[in-house]
This record gives sequence, C-alpha cells and structure tokens, in this order.
Amino acid sequence: MDIAIVGGGAAGLATAIFAARLMPSRSVVVLDGADKLGAKILMSGGGRCNITNRVVTAADFRGGNPNAIKQVLAAFPVARTVKFFQEIGVELCEEDDGKLFPKTNRALTVLAAMLGEVARLGVRVLHGQRVTNVRRIASGHHISAGAVTLSAGNVVLATGGQSFPKTGSDGSGYKLAGELGHTLVPPTPALVPLVLDGGFHVPLSGISHDVELTVQAAGWKPVRVHGELLWTHFGISGPAVLDLSRHWHRACLERRAVTVFANLVPGEDAASVEGRLLTLASAQPRVQLHNALARLLPARVADSLLDALAVPGTTPMAHLPRDARRKVVQALVRWPLPVLDSRGYSHAETTAGGVPLAEVNPRGLDSRKCPGLYFVGEILDADGRIGGFNFQWAWASAWVAATALARAVKPDGLAAE
Repeated sequence: MDIAIVGGGAAGLATAIFAARLMPSRSVVVLDGADKLGAKILMSGGGRCNITNRVVTAADFRGGNPNAIKQVLAAFPVARTVKFFQEIGVELCEEDDGKLFPKTNRALTVLAAMLGEVARLGVRVLHGQRVTNVRRIASGHHISAGAVTLSAGNVVLATGGQSFPKTGSDGSGYKLAGELGHTLVPPTPALVPLVLDGGFHVPLSGISHDVELTVQAAGWKPVRVHGELLWTHFGISGPAVLDLSRHWHRACLERRAVTVFANLVPGEDAASVEGRLLTLASAQPRVQLHNALARLLPARVADSLLDALAVPGTTPMAHLPRDARRKVVQALVRWPLPVLDSRGYSHAETTAGGVPLAEVNPRGLDSRKCPGLYFVGEILDADGRIGGFNFQWAWASAWVAATALARAVKPDGLAAE
C-alpha cells in the first residue's frame, strides 16, 4: 500500500478521503480494530455530532505549541469544513455559541456520508484488524494488524487518545508512536465531569446555571472559565466544568496544590454583590434573605448555600447582620468546590497530552523522528474546548497530513481539490 491509516475515527476517515481525492491513483487503506467504524462520531454531541464551530482559533485550544496549532487550523478553516460536508451531502445549521450540527440532528448522517465517500473513492477499509506493531523498514513500514500483515510506504497514526476506551481509543497509539521514536506529553482526561467530596451537590442534581469557575494551582496564574454548570448526583458537569477539567487534571499531574471555586454570580465581585443586597434591603426591608438570593441564582442553590453557612434564609433583609451579610457575599463569589477526581476516560470527550507538536512538522504533521510517519487528530498534544473545536482539529489536521502526503508520494503535484 502507498498509505496506511491506523484508526478509522473522524481524523482517520477524513485523512483517507482527502488523500484519495488528491492521489486517486495511489492505494490507501484504513485499519481499525473495531467491527464498525466511527463509534465516537455517533456518540458525540449527544448523538447529534457537533461538527465544528462558526469561529475557531488557536486560543480555543491547549497544548505545547500554539503556533503549530494556529498553522494547522489556518490550512483548513471552518469555511472549508462546511464546504467539504456539503460536498458529501451533509448540510449544517448553526446553534447557540456558534456550534454547527448536521441539519438532520443525527450523527449517523455524518458517519454515513463519510463512509460513503470512502467507498466511492475506493479506499480499502479493514475492520476488526487492530494494529499491534508498526516497524520502520527500508521500503517504508511493516504493519501487523490482527490476521493481516502489510507494508506501506507511509503510515498515518489516527488512533485517538484515551477517551471512551470502549470505542478502541485506549491509548494504544501512544505505544506505537513510542516504538517509532516519539516521546509523550503525559495524557489526562479532558472535557470530563468532576466528582465532588461531601454532599452539597446531591440535592441540587439536575439544576444548571451560569457561573465563573476558577482553578488556582501553586505556581500558576488562575485559570477562569465562564459558562453553565450542571449539578449532578456525583458532583458537577456542564460546559464550564468540562472546559475546566483539563486544567485541574494537569495541575494534579504536575503535583501542584490545587483548589477550585465558583463565582455563583458571574460578572460580579464582592463589592458589587454587597451593594446589590444593601440596595434591596433599603428598598424592600421585609424581603427575606433566601428570596433576595433567589434573584441572583436558582432558589434551591441559594437555600442550600444558606443551609451550609448556617445563616437563616427567613431573615428579613433589614435585620441581616453585617457579618452574616458579608459571609453570604463571600460565599456567593468564592464558593469552594471540593474536587476529588474526574469521572475518568470513560466519560471524557477528549484527551489532553499526547505526541508533542514539537516532534512533528506543522506544515505536514509528518514525524521529525521517523520518515514517512504522520499524526492526525487527538493523538497529538492539542485539545480544544467544548463546542466542536476538537472535530475541527480532526478535519484540519487530516487535510494538512493528506496534502503533505500528496507532495511526498506524488512529486508531480497535487490533484485538483
């Protein structure tokens, strides 16, 4: 084979499509250990598949090399993604926060269109053939995959990270990369719910509201995320929590003392919140404290906070002692979230860490360690926030690798795009 792609997820299928389009006379094979491809595509976005976002920049990602991320994203911007999916029959529609979904609201639409294009282009797909070894040989690479052995001039590792390991994304690609000379930024779960100590969260399960979350770790500048928090029976979830989780995990990985707290009145500080309460006490002195707080955040959250502080919620605002008022104000703007752990890779939407971007050429995502080896998607040390950003990384990195392969394999130039 000319090109062997290890992994048949979003990035692997996109790489196969782009490579086959650019090099129609070259042989391309996709190898995957699963019997059916694209399980993570089907799971994403609640089964709807958030394909990309209206605006995607390098600032939406974390990783070791922001300039490399910027370069990859620029090579295949969102407009190209929209056009590509239109070409294969998937129309997109925009929702809140710029998220772009298929108009059918079905992830299966996306997967079926991609698999259909793979078949139309004549890409060979080997299901149920888990790659266990890739070895560099004089003519390229020797690959062992289940009952299959083959040689390929070029290999693309599109094995993903470790999120949702039951889908096959279990970190095995890291081992393959290591055997071919690469190091690894230690991986952690990312975009994952967090587990809390204590019982404050339990009666609030199912309630969501806007917050500003802060991770404070020794030696770091505080990391702040604004968005929706969802209280759950095990702790907290929701977009703000998912975006924050990778920072908590990285701090723990680096053995830093770390705390997480929430401003339950985002956009406000202690002085402004106290000012609002004093104004309300002056205008409506008989209003009870819990009713006053219910104007700032969900009533059940307000009541739970007051119970935890041992401040009677029935106290009229005019009779609220200054010390009690300030105690409540501080709790509102800096409520501690005692994080014990996350829910782990089985609930993580992506992986932070992976093959360092410094070890690949950002113009082609080809290895600086092993000729003819390329990396795409989640296996690389680049993870985006929630909202379609990680899928955009999959499509963009696939395009960059495919165009580089076309330059390497087909020196007389690229096929028409």
